[in-house]
Amino acid sequence: MSKQPNMGQMLKQVQQMQADMAKAQQELENETVEATAGGGSVKVTITGALELRELTIDPAAIDPDDPELLQDLVMAAVNEAIRAAQELAAKKMAAVSGPLAALGGPGGLGIPGL
Repeated sequence: MSKQPNMGQMLKQVQQMQADMAKAQQELENETVEATAGGGSVKVTITGALELRELTIDPAAIDPDDPELLQDLVMAAVNEAIRAAQELAAKKMAAVSGPLAALGGPGGLGIPGL
């Protein structure tokens, strides 16, 4: 005969995990990642919440005869910064949702808000 799970304890754990995840998301808003392209001629800084904080372009990278190159450098730096920020967010959320990772990660239980 199997023992029934303690629903009160499970609910308490889920509520704590929700609070921890909300805190982690708030922390991500204050953490930043940086990416560069073109040997550092374009630098992008974004938050873990994917908000662009800074875009720096070395004047030497501005060639009026080749605006496409600058566009490509900016796009490459932004995309790399987004990838790094998503990786940061995934690591932070994985640390919070540890027990759920075995069940498919946050949302794996089909519980709204997780």
